[in-house]
Amino acid sequence: MKLEVGYINITDIQFGNECKVAGGTLHVNQDCLKELILSDARIAEVSFDIARPGESVRITPVKDVIEPRTKVGTDEMGIFPGILNKVKTVGMGRTHVLKGAAVVTCGQIVGFQEGIIDMSGPGADYTPFSATNNLVVLFTPKADIQPHDYEQALRMAGLKVAAFLGDLGKEVTPDVVETYETLPILEQKAKYPDLPRIGYVQMLQTQGLLHDTYVYGVDMKESLTTMINPTEVMDGAIISGNCVSACDKNTTYHHQNNPVIADMFEENGKSLIFAGMIITNENVFLMDKERSSDWTAKLCKMMGFDGVVITQEGFGNPDTDLMMNCKKVEDVGVPTVIVTDEYAGRDGTSQSLADVDAAANAVVTGGNANEVITLPKMDKVIGTLQYVDVIAGGFENNTQPDGSIVVELQAIIGATNELGFNKMSAR
Repeated sequence: MKLEVGYINITDIQFGNECKVAGGTLHVNQDCLKELILSDARIAEVSFDIARPGESVRITPVKDVIEPRTKVGTDEMGIFPGILNKVKTVGMGRTHVLKGAAVVTCGQIVGFQEGIIDMSGPGADYTPFSATNNLVVLFTPKADIQPHDYEQALRMAGLKVAAFLGDLGKEVTPDVVETYETLPILEQKAKYPDLPRIGYVQMLQTQGLLHDTYVYGVDMKESLTTMINPTEVMDGAIISGNCVSACDKNTTYHHQNNPVIADMFEENGKSLIFAGMIITNENVFLMDKERSSDWTAKLCKMMGFDGVVITQEGFGNPDTDLMMNCKKVEDVGVPTVIVTDEYAGRDGTSQSLADVDAAANAVVTGGNANEVITLPKMDKVIGTLQYVDVIAGGFENNTQPDGSIVVELQAIIGATNELGFNKMSAR
């Protein structure tokens, strides 16, 4: 597959009378977006705000972050296939991206495992979304709605807004165009006979209701381990439906900009062959864990990988899935590097993972999620501070007299991301 991606640099978002992209600014008419969102009867009210890099702004509780993208020159393929568009294989042709812009969904969210984005101060160093121009969408649900129905309403609304804004870039000339291409197995080997064939296994969070990841519109917990082309992921084939700890949750934006995929493409034809990508789920029951990890190892062997990078999402129970994948892939003769994060206690002395195996001897970590940080008071809060003591990483009476908040890094969106989409690691 071959995908051209045109990046349109967005340096600001402004509210106005029309929706357009001009001179690096994304102009947004709020009434247009309200009409789009309030067509869903599950949402009672919606409002919008803008958060820019460097501002004294805190956004919480954050549900998802999505990058506006659109397909160009085709009526057959569309961003977020199987959800907003027909189930047509994506990852080909041309895609335009509003780079530097993001849609952030926020409000009275369904669970306690949501997070914080600080646009300045020490907390900004731990989230990539302090560097994006964020259109924040704040929702109020209809009374007595069930949590899973509300989560679905928010998820769909965020995707609709991102796709609507992405379409504004269809006719805009990109600032940069990059090409990403994968070749069939035999062609890869013939073109680069002396390079190792390296694969990528991405573990997707699927551990029950409100712990969901969707692939072409299908909840991945209902799927067997399978193959996907990495360019499909860039076109929104994988989207987040997760209410899991903010620090290592993969938002939809993380999937669209997966740094493992980006780095593998960067090295493709130089130090390695990007030989393929496998997606697998994270399960609750042992039988399901065994099935999925067996298939992971089988596919790695069948695809002839000389090595594999495995990334995790979440912690605790998924650590077992990670170790089973690692051990079984190693057992079929394919060396692995795993990417995870740590819950090593606030002093860093506790066991980092809930499960371990001797096969996991090449590990990249995104940092210790239990590390404590003080977030200073911000001039403006988008959303509400009502939940900062109960979100994962918060605790009772963590708001200080001066308005600052003491939390674990676990509470910050993307702080210890297990795709490596962060600034921390360890040796």
